[in-house]
Amino acid sequence: MIESPPGEGGGRRVRVDGEIIGTAYSLQDLTFFLQNAGLAGQDALNVAAWGQIEWHGGGPEVRPAAD
Repeated sequence: MIESPPGEGGGRRVRVDGEIIGTAYSLQDLTFFLQNAGLAGQDALNVAAWGQIEWHGGGPEVRPAAD
């Protein structure tokens, strides 16, 4: 799983196996995408520490404020 750098709107594109599965504006969004990909039981704290995410443009703490 790859989370791209924040875009102009603050969201970060999320890719799994090269396919964009959504845009995450929060760790809760990213958690939702992981759960839909079959990783039930994940929560935002687990996601932030999970070693299977390639964070581009900063780690899980990089969440620009929305305008």
